Amino acid sequence: MFIKTIFSGFGGQGVIMMGYLLATAGMYEQKNVTCLPSYGAEVRGGTANCTVVISTEEIASPVASEPDFAVLMNNPALLFYQNQVQSGGTLFLNSSMIDSRPVRGDIEIYEIPVNDLVKPLGEERVGNMVMLGAFIKKSALVSLDTMHRVLKDTFTNRNPAMVKLNRQALLVGYDFLGP
Repeated sequence: MFIKTIFSGFGGQGVIMMGYLLATAGMYEQKNVTCLPSYGAEVRGGTANCTVVISTEEIASPVASEPDFAVLMNNPALLFYQNQVQSGGTLFLNSSMIDSRPVRGDIEIYEIPVNDLVKPLGEERVGNMVMLGAFIKKSALVSLDTMHRVLKDTFTNRNPAMVKLNRQALLVGYDFLGP
């Protein structure tokens, strides 16, 4: 197994955190991982992306040309990455913010209305967790139980109240795509 994923959106949408949490979960499951965050000088509102490679083999480079998965949170991310995903790959689109759709017929597309799904939770900042839940459900790169452990370990010391909210948001996304 050698799986490359790109997370992309505006700074402030939590794309770097999604990549970090996925990479950490991969490590918890004893897989080889790389995590390469990148963001513009503006940070909030600028361009942000994070490349994660999860593998059972040694990883020579953290660069993910032709990723297997792209998790795209806004229109500029879709425009930039839609043609970079390898044939047979998968796009996860935040359909609440992305109004266009790829024209490729050789990839799978999941549309997740992140901004709409997060409203009942009362906290827009956990939209990234909704998307991450949908992503781990369909990609099966890491288990839901492992991600729950990662959330607990990551947020308990930073902001304990966010552990419960992040778990709820993760489950909203995980359950959105059905069985």
